Amino acid sequence: MVSKRDYYDILGVSKNVSEAEIKKAYRGLALKYHPDKNKEKGAAEKFKEINEAYEVLSNPKKKQTYDQFGHDAFDQTAGFGGTGPAGRTYKSGPFTYTYTTNSGGQTGGVDFGGFSDPFEIFEAFFGGGSPFRRGPQLLRYSLSLDFLEAAKGTEKTIIHQGKEYKIKVPAGVDDGIRIKFKDFIVSFDVKPDPVFKRDGRDIFINHEIPFVLATLGGTTEIPTLDKEMKIKIRTGTQPGTMIRLRGKGIPSPQGFGKGDQYIRLVVTIPEKLTREQKRLLQEFEEMS
Repeated sequence: MVSKRDYYDILGVSKNVSEAEIKKAYRGLALKYHPDKNKEKGAAEKFKEINEAYEVLSNPKKKQTYDQFGHDAFDQTAGFGGTGPAGRTYKSGPFTYTYTTNSGGQTGGVDFGGFSDPFEIFEAFFGGGSPFRRGPQLLRYSLSLDFLEAAKGTEKTIIHQGKEYKIKVPAGVDDGIRIKFKDFIVSFDVKPDPVFKRDGRDIFINHEIPFVLATLGGTTEIPTLDKEMKIKIRTGTQPGTMIRLRGKGIPSPQGFGKGDQYIRLVVTIPEKLTREQKRLLQEFEEMS
């Protein structure tokens, strides 16, 4: 049996690493070794190794299991896991997918979030062809999505070989992600949003507040992916202050929670003042 490299070593992180640091390390390595960009010998294998490590370490439950049992926790030959109910079992690295089909041909026992089988999940979230299948190139279609459609999920229609297909777009898809559906592949082109900027599963916005509000404190309404939300502004808030809203970011397509939303406060200074306003500010300056 060939020994596997430690997942932490693969991503170049320590065991007490945070979720954000894992994501940052993965993004850098995935961009560097993606087979579409890196044609060097061994890049494809390296890319698969990076994805395998990230899939485990980015999931808190899998990470805890790996920390306790190592690679054996994901190796069926080591006594962990099982084949599950009668059905088909597929294995890729440390991951085993088992599902059954009913008389209508639909998967049963496991919810694949609208995909017909685990092949589609792998191809959607690892950005390439499934290692389980080999065959001729499939037709590809490109769908344009608004930012909020990609963030919250939606349903689109594709006309393929004269037939209409409903495409269920999972919440959290990013620009360039590809999904295998039936006998064709769909890639997504996500339009930028004038308010929200995305970095992985986190979103960022710039939010303007008046000079008086920043000085005296109070509340302001800010946009989130779901609805307007009131936040508290502390007295003496400085320009550029960042506020973090936990769990208000982009959901993970794999179902591992949500990112965060960051608000950068932009303090607006009035360009024109009345005489009375100037006098009051001068008095304030003298008192200070």
